[in-house]
Amino acid sequence: MSDSLITRRVSRRLLLGGAAGVLGLGGTAAWAADRYLIEHVEGTVTETASSAVPTGTSTDDSYTSSATSLTIEKVSTGSGSDAITYFVADITTTDATLIRSAFAQDEFGTNIIAYPSVIAKSKNAVLAINGDYYGFRDTGIVVRDGVAYRDKGARQGLAMYRNGSMTLYDETETDAEQLIADGVWNTLSFGPGLVNGGKVIDGIDSIEIDTNFGNHSIQGNQPRTAVGMIAANHFVWVVVDGRSNGYSRGMTLPELAQVFVDRGAQVAYNLDGGGSSAMVFNGNLVNNPLGKGQERGTSDILYVAG
Repeated sequence: MSDSLITRRVSRRLLLGGAAGVLGLGGTAAWAADRYLIEHVEGTVTETASSAVPTGTSTDDSYTSSATSLTIEKVSTGSGSDAITYFVADITTTDATLIRSAFAQDEFGTNIIAYPSVIAKSKNAVLAINGDYYGFRDTGIVVRDGVAYRDKGARQGLAMYRNGSMTLYDETETDAEQLIADGVWNTLSFGPGLVNGGKVIDGIDSIEIDTNFGNHSIQGNQPRTAVGMIAANHFVWVVVDGRSNGYSRGMTLPELAQVFVDRGAQVAYNLDGGGSSAMVFNGNLVNNPLGKGQERGTSDILYVAG
């Protein structure tokens, strides 16, 4: 295992009214409270040069610098109960390491959360989306900005390389040290993969992710967040609003995959969705989560550094 893998637990803090409230719970309830409600800080974060003020030029829906250009498009289709609203960020860069990750409160662990916009502002991010909510589980390979934080392969992951490429991979067939040696800059661990080889992956309308206590089905019409690659250093990020009649019903996974195929993506991967789905541009929330304009706290973001 890589020496950079951070496993040391350095503190433990409570979210709910002190330890007494947790100790009063029994059986499954106590286990659930410990796993999903109590913050566990597992290690410090290795900083990258990620907080510099962006030096490019911005408009209401675009950003251009010497290394990166991006545009944001709002797409609305249908009406009434079949209305769908989603946002597409088209990103081109000459340096894939400008696509970075940040943890809530700059701490790695379980159940540590902050609003995506708050995390994004702390990094002076040009553009950000919610990540894979790694802190809701204790498995998965977590490599962020070239550093390994967790090495417990469990599911299909997404590897984002320093050379600007992206691939789907089986976490159980490799480890964090090997991924970093192969040039991986970031991994995401949620899923499923949506597109591979430019085609919608069969069977994604029946896959479930983390169907443990406290999780809900990812199937049906849902708010969504996903990332894709058209070509090396050319990315597409999509955030779909949902659960709001007359504004946006959300999308099924096959519908989401087709959005990426229509945009020319060769690879695409589903991230945490529902009320967590958020897109932030220049510090401002772009989408309308659940039709209420209110963000939900999450563990991490993926962002474009200026």
